[in-house]
Amino acid sequence: MAAISAALVKDLREQTGAGMMDCKKALIDTDGDIEQAIDWLRKKGLAAAAKKSGRVAAEGLVAVASAPGKAAVVEVNAETDFVSRNETFQAFVQQVAQTALNVGDDLATISAQPYPGTGRTIAEELTHLVATIGENMNIRRAKVLTVPQGVVATYMHAAVKPGLGKIGVLAALEGPGESAVLETLGRQVGMHVAATRPEALDVDYVDPAALEREKAVLTEQARASGKPEAIIEKMVEGRIRKYYEEVVLLEQVWVHDGESRVKAVAKKAGVKLTGFARFQLGEGIEKPKEDFAAEVAATAGV
Repeated sequence: MAAISAALVKDLREQTGAGMMDCKKALIDTDGDIEQAIDWLRKKGLAAAAKKSGRVAAEGLVAVASAPGKAAVVEVNAETDFVSRNETFQAFVQQVAQTALNVGDDLATISAQPYPGTGRTIAEELTHLVATIGENMNIRRAKVLTVPQGVVATYMHAAVKPGLGKIGVLAALEGPGESAVLETLGRQVGMHVAATRPEALDVDYVDPAALEREKAVLTEQARASGKPEAIIEKMVEGRIRKYYEEVVLLEQVWVHDGESRVKAVAKKAGVKLTGFARFQLGEGIEKPKEDFAAEVAATAGV
């Protein structure tokens, strides 16, 4: 067998855009023949998948999966909303969620797990989907929550089918109550979180940098009033309390009655809210601005 040098692997990678390990395997299987190695990668869809990897994927699906005492939420992206209606893609996203539920939310660990019935890993199945469906796709994020006693309830907003949709929420409730009662309350918390987009569970979990930025802005606004520093300090304290009511889940007004605090609802139910996760499809992904008229003109050679 011909020696496979690092330079040869690099050359193949530059020509195809495929991953380093895939290029090395292709060269080993073709005895170092770079042209045959290119064909080897093309046949497996790896070269085609690599070429699509730079394209923005902000559509796709969010999925949730649950078991007693734990639940998982994942986001898998594709380039167009059309793919989210593809049953093969839907099944893949559901399997990713189930795998996260079983092995945790580390993406590398999830990707290395076997994909049922294929002989491929989840990462390899994703590459296969990219090659067959023709769009860039990626497993963007995953989160698993657990409780020692209680439930981790799930809520899916804008569901396309059970457990699949655009906004997925987990709500972890610890308590000794009946699971059906906790599930109902947990689902209500999920609906609340979907609507209000809290940033932290309680005051102690607020991002310190975000809090300092908010204090700086509020202080400057208060100083513009021309009041003494002692008054300004009290004004800022009051506004920070209002800020907490906007971004902290336990301090928010319960959307289901418009008056109670979430922490009061949990206390009345005899449970402790220990965590939440909210995944909104495409959140934070910068989408390229499309100029359809310019695209048509370019295609027509105008």
